[in-house]
Amino acid sequence: MTTTTPRTLHLTATLLTASVALYMALVAFGNITDFGTNQQFVRHVLAMDTTFKDEDLMWRAITSTGLQDAAYVAIIVWETVAALVLIYGTYLWARRDQARARRFATYGLLMVMLLFGAGFIAIGGEWFSMWQSKTWNGLDAATRVFVFSGIVLLVNHLPSGQTRQADTP
Repeated sequence: MTTTTPRTLHLTATLLTASVALYMALVAFGNITDFGTNQQFVRHVLAMDTTFKDEDLMWRAITSTGLQDAAYVAIIVWETVAALVLIYGTYLWARRDQARARRFATYGLLMVMLLFGAGFIAIGGEWFSMWQSKTWNGLDAATRVFVFSGIVLLVNHLPSGQTRQADTP
C-alpha cells in the first residue's frame, strides 16, 4: 500500500503555498487599499496607549506618527514582497520545477514567519506589550499565520523522491 506519492505531495505543496500566497496578497492589498484601518492598529501598538502603562515599560513606546507610519509602510512592503515571492514559488511548483519552487517557497514562507513571528509576536507582543491590550491585540491572528506558514514550510520540505511502501502482513 502506498502512503504518499510524489505527485500527491507535489500537489499539496503547490496548493498550500498558493494558499499562503493568496492570504499574503489579500493582506497586502487590504493594507494598501484600506490604509487607515491597520495604520491605527500599528499606531496604537507602537504607542502602547492601551497597555497597562507600566512606567518601567513605557519608555519603549514610539509616539511619533512619522515613525509609526514608516513602520506600517515597511510592513506593507514586506507583505507585498512575501506575496510576490510566494506567487512565484507557486508558479514554479505548478511548472514542476521542484528545486526552485522549494527554494522560493521557502524564502516567501520564511518572510511570512519572520513578519508574524519576530515582528508581531516578539516585537509587537512582547517589546510593545501588545498582549496587555484588550483592543489592539493581534497575537492570536499572528500565531495562526505563523503556525500555518510553518506547516506549509514543513510540507514543502518533505522528501518526495520515492514512494514508501507500508509494511504488509
